[in-house]
Amino acid sequence: MGGVISTVFGGVEDAAAGTESEPSRVLKFSSSARWQLHFNEIKESNKLLVVDFSASWCGPCRMIEPAIHAMANKFSDVDFVKLDVDELPDVAKEFNVTAMPTFVLVKRGKEIERIIGAKKDELEKKVSKLRA
Repeated sequence: MGGVISTVFGGVEDAAAGTESEPSRVLKFSSSARWQLHFNEIKESNKLLVVDFSASWCGPCRMIEPAIHAMANKFSDVDFVKLDVDELPDVAKEFNVTAMPTFVLVKRGKEIERIIGAKKDELEKKVSKLRA
């Protein structure tokens, strides 16, 4: 079924992994429809979702990316998603993203926290606190 959905709506890609042998736990969506399917699924659970709104041209976004992958590995009970604002401007607008990187923490479909900027320590503390 996943293959059919990927074919119809555009794929889910692993964001660049730290090593070739270890796949990334950070999902990257390049289709609004596929993102919406994932978002609707996770709204039904109490799982914390961290949405990383970034852009390929954003220096601070590229700088914090290894830390996001490390957090995704450390907090395996949290979903990490990377969305490029240039690929999915409608989703960025829906979440009122005006600067990159912006990290939106969501539980049960509702935003519970927002961090603007490449603030690794602040993000890690909030994820640690809100994941339970």
